[in-house]
Amino acid sequence: MTDFQAIFQDRSGSERIAKRLARAGLCSRRDAERWIEAGRVAVDGKVLETPAVTVDAKSRIRVDGKPIPTIEVPRLWRYHKPRGHITSTRDVRGRTTVFEDFPKDMPRVVTVGRLDVESEGLLMLTNDGQLARLLELPSTGWVRRYRVRVHGRPQPERLEKLKRGVIIDGVKYGPVEAAIDHQAASNAWITIGLREGKNREVRKLMEYIELSVNRLIRISFGPFQLGNLEASSVEEIRQRSLKDQLGLEKTEAQATGTARAKPKPKPHARPKGVMLTRPKPGSPMDNRAAHKTEANPDKAAGKFNTAKSSAAKLSTTGPRATLKLEPKVPRSADRLKSTSHKPASKTETEASHADRRRKPARR
Repeated sequence: MTDFQAIFQDRSGSERIAKRLARAGLCSRRDAERWIEAGRVAVDGKVLETPAVTVDAKSRIRVDGKPIPTIEVPRLWRYHKPRGHITSTRDVRGRTTVFEDFPKDMPRVVTVGRLDVESEGLLMLTNDGQLARLLELPSTGWVRRYRVRVHGRPQPERLEKLKRGVIIDGVKYGPVEAAIDHQAASNAWITIGLREGKNREVRKLMEYIELSVNRLIRISFGPFQLGNLEASSVEEIRQRSLKDQLGLEKTEAQATGTARAKPKPKPHARPKGVMLTRPKPGSPMDNRAAHKTEANPDKAAGKFNTAKSSAAKLSTTGPRATLKLEPKVPRSADRLKSTSHKPASKTETEASHADRRRKPARR
């Protein structure tokens, strides 16, 4: 069982009280610890004095005398962070935070990683802190791609150094994919892909190869793309798509035996590409003519008299008509036979020459 499976399946196991309050969407873990110190949290009728308490599904938890809400299934959203917004719940300088853009009916969410105040683009949101933590880990293997506009002319040989990984100020950065998209007079666009999310990593890497960043846009996070999502807009990812990208749909189908089997071909199914046409009534290929003959031979005698001269005859000796094919003279031979003439006699030939002599010649 993978860690992602544990998040979606084990929703009622034992855990610390601060984590349970955070998963319920009431607050962060730090805020939960402050609430406990203030005497606002009670478990099974007893007010807590320390956050070192483990609860489970049977525990009756109340905050300010009210029961906590039921823990929801993990959900994920795409958010287009605009430039100038800070990725934080609150800011002492009074700057606009990303949480001010969210709809009022949206549950409490946390960000999957961060984007600095001058960066823009795709930012993932989730209502489950554990899911956010797993998506941030480099071991997940998801590539984060950025479009970076830099001042100057990047050198391909310097970008090659980033593919092997570098050490900057004692911090080791893993391999980075970098490719030049467009070169203008003074600026250039570069696409960068990395699997880590260290603080201001892209900007530090560009400074390492003597380039200054004047715009940075995250265009994808793993399989999820920014696409045409407008700035400050939020869009939830469907639950089925989320599980499929996390590899849970295939695993659940194998574990429960609910995988769809391939449809078996029907024994009398018509082959693909073959069109069935209904024969004309009374034709030699029409089975109904045979049944009519059995029922009333005298009435259908006229039809079968004409059918005898065709290429096929029907035998009505059984419950169903059987087809007997007979050789047919080719049509081309019929035309030659019908259009053939007898050779002209000697008398007719002499008369024809005499007529030609009597006709005056044209001038």
